Amino acid sequence: MFGLGGLDPKKMQAVMKQMGISQQEIDASRVIIEKTDGNKIVIQPANVTKIKMQGQESFQITGEAKEEEQGISEDDLKTVMEKTRASKKEAQKALEETKGDLAEAILKLS
Repeated sequence: MFGLGGLDPKKMQAVMKQMGISQQEIDASRVIIEKTDGNKIVIQPANVTKIKMQGQESFQITGEAKEEEQGISEDDLKTVMEKTRASKKEAQKALEETKGDLAEAILKLS
């Protein structure tokens, strides 16, 4: 907000309330953004603030962001292999077919 930098936080909240703007802190430890190319952006630790203004909600997320490329993790492979007694090759194929969905891959092999 331009020209309001000198206001104390309570006055700033009052001005925002008059303008119909509300903020709410959301207790989150991690935020995952799934991109259309299949990759993910993981923000951890995450500080999330929900801002509501003129009927629209937006989210402000701050924290350390890391991009994870699409792929199947060794942990996911091990989990599917342990739960289904499938070979590594079978587990990998099931995870690829289910786009990395652990539960669906386990059901597929069970």
